[in-house]
Amino acid sequence: MHAAERADAEHVDAVVVGSGFGGSVTAYRLAEAGRSVVVLERGRDYPPGSFARTPAEMSRAFWDPAEQLYGLFDVWSFRGFDSVVSSGLGGGSLIYANVLLRKDERWFVDEEALPGGGYECWPVSRAELDPHYDAVETMLGATPYPLEHPAFAATPKTHAMQDAAAELGLDWQLAPLAVSFAPEPGAAPGLGLPLADRPYGNLHGTQRVSCRLCGECNIGCNDGSKNSLDHTYLSAAKHHGADLRTLHEVKAIRPRPEGGYAVDYVVHDPEEKARRLPRRTITCDRLVLAAGTYGTSYLLLRDRERFPGLSQALGTRFSGNGDLLTFLLRAKDRARIRPLDASRGPVITSAIRLPDEVDGASGRGAYIQDGGYPSFVDWMVEEADVTHEIARMARVLFERFCAFISHAPQSRTSKELSELIGDGALSVSSLPLLGMGRDVPDGLLRLRGGNLDVRWNPDTSDAYFGRVRATMRRIAHVLGARYADNPIWFRKRIVTVHPLGGAPMGRHPGEGVCDPWGEVYGFPGLYIADGAALPGSVGANPSLTIAALADRLSTRLLETTGRVRTGPVGGSVNDSACEPEKSGDSPDRTSLSFTEEMKGFYTDGVNAPGAGEAAGREAGRRLGFRLTITVDDVERFLKEPEHTAQAEGWIDAAVCGGRRQVERGWFNLFSPGDAPDRRLMRYRLHFTDDKNRPRTLSGWKDIRHHPASRVWPDTTTLYFRLMEGHVPDGEDDTAAIAGAGILHLSVEDFARQLTTFRTTGPHGPSALERFAGFFLGELWDLYRPTV
Repeated sequence: MHAAERADAEHVDAVVVGSGFGGSVTAYRLAEAGRSVVVLERGRDYPPGSFARTPAEMSRAFWDPAEQLYGLFDVWSFRGFDSVVSSGLGGGSLIYANVLLRKDERWFVDEEALPGGGYECWPVSRAELDPHYDAVETMLGATPYPLEHPAFAATPKTHAMQDAAAELGLDWQLAPLAVSFAPEPGAAPGLGLPLADRPYGNLHGTQRVSCRLCGECNIGCNDGSKNSLDHTYLSAAKHHGADLRTLHEVKAIRPRPEGGYAVDYVVHDPEEKARRLPRRTITCDRLVLAAGTYGTSYLLLRDRERFPGLSQALGTRFSGNGDLLTFLLRAKDRARIRPLDASRGPVITSAIRLPDEVDGASGRGAYIQDGGYPSFVDWMVEEADVTHEIARMARVLFERFCAFISHAPQSRTSKELSELIGDGALSVSSLPLLGMGRDVPDGLLRLRGGNLDVRWNPDTSDAYFGRVRATMRRIAHVLGARYADNPIWFRKRIVTVHPLGGAPMGRHPGEGVCDPWGEVYGFPGLYIADGAALPGSVGANPSLTIAALADRLSTRLLETTGRVRTGPVGGSVNDSACEPEKSGDSPDRTSLSFTEEMKGFYTDGVNAPGAGEAAGREAGRRLGFRLTITVDDVERFLKEPEHTAQAEGWIDAAVCGGRRQVERGWFNLFSPGDAPDRRLMRYRLHFTDDKNRPRTLSGWKDIRHHPASRVWPDTTTLYFRLMEGHVPDGEDDTAAIAGAGILHLSVEDFARQLTTFRTTGPHGPSALERFAGFFLGELWDLYRPTV
């Protein structure tokens, strides 16, 4: 047992690390289902009225416990970009701009090539996420900005964006917002009206009022008008028994030999001066990492040695979601009469959409949204000692410049910004424009000197940023404004509030850290529920998509019960799970994967594959699949007689309702046949059709002693039957047959398949060589000429 883990350590069903969009949704779903749930949140809770507003308060509103700062804003600085995230109960919802846009259907790209090599692939579709989008939008009260209502009609920036879009021929919409504009659903909107309590109450116990159009969304809503996660999911989670613990910062995670996971954490006390905090431990059957892209990636990178066999994809696919901040200076409305009032309204009220190349346009897609700032910012100018501020700014910028020149890996800048703000700061009147879209997700997160470091070069997204900036200039021209880049753009630095990736989902361990449901490959019961799991940019504001993925994750998690075994898993033989490897060299195991796509024809009500193919071809009834075959441990795979691997992917057939996800799948390479000179490549795929009927595809490639000319047709022809229900191996003879057919692997698909082989682990080249040798050796034994 680990030294920090006492025999009497607290144990619960699930620990959720972080309380943002992934963590809060998961905590609610698990608590509602009766699971014991503890949420560990490093930041404070923020009831309405507690967010910083004065210069003195703002100077302390940053997160850096080493400097006695326990505030809301966590500011990071890396080479190439800066980033702002949140620390508090409710995570990023406390400082986001409330926008709930769904990821565009066509933007769920499949194997889109990246400039530096590799590809972006979303193993989840829009159709699969739509029910979860619905659930989250209902919970967060998604409501378009009520521009048609008299109390909200006088919002100049919204009308200006609408006019600009119309003149430029671009799509424009009022953004769905997680904001309460009316006392309750269905009531007439109004300013500052008391809000009715939700059925689950509110964890803060403070009266909330409807939006007053004060533009303070991004610094914390003191009216409680935002339907942030503390007012919604977390209040509901607490109502159902979830234990929400603030100022609890997780320091380490590890799997337990007996199953489940252990989590080490410290408890901060802002009233005490910094000291070495004692570590405490809590254990759980399920561990959900939702500490944000930086937090989750950092935990996994730092504790990587405790998770042997973790995918080599860890740290990859970083993206800033195409974030770009620019300004329109002295912008006026279409009548050229008065300046626009950027501080009136929520921070964002509407969005202009730039179509993507997958939509038939030229270039990567994006959204451009009107920005805003708090109406009280006058204190920034009125109370500022200008000479003093410039001197302080020069000192801070010089320190950051020295760090940049020396490539110092220290990435936390909260303390420096706290000093810079001091008792006031300078500001200019402007209309911010906020861009976001499909930048290139080719960044790499790693540890450098114990600190998180990000290698991400915006140059690979240069064409994307150029297109967005050019469109923003056109908007400025229409509105009679002067366009201005963010001042740090001179070094092509950007500021992102939407960091994504680092522990991306994928179809197999060679492609992702976790599967399409967020469960980490090789470590059952360990889930990633935040932006770290995204394999690329969302394009739109990512919060809704992160929450929808977490809702989908929760559905899958709740289908499992009891304590799961942890550590690198050995795979499964059909429906029987293998015990994890116990050998001393288990950490050195190497996995292998490849993707296979086959197509053919099928007919209902037929038992013989040949007859099913013939009738299906005549009637045009097509069926195909795309599978990623994963060998968890190449050495074990080659030694065992059945040579079993995992099969994941989809089956596509109109008779099944289109593309259907494989829920469980197995593949056997050269398993013994009914004669010494016969082998079978076996496929068993469990799925559910569009009528919610469980189905099993049982297929086989018949490999036997034949002339060498038969090698190609034998290895590329799959005979199959569809059976009713999820049929275990060995029970095909008694199963009800739904139909049958034959699939083929084309020459083009075979050539593509050869490019998909991936290995993960310390012995990749030799493992691939051994696998190829085994495959070719078996074929030689069966097809070699007899003398």
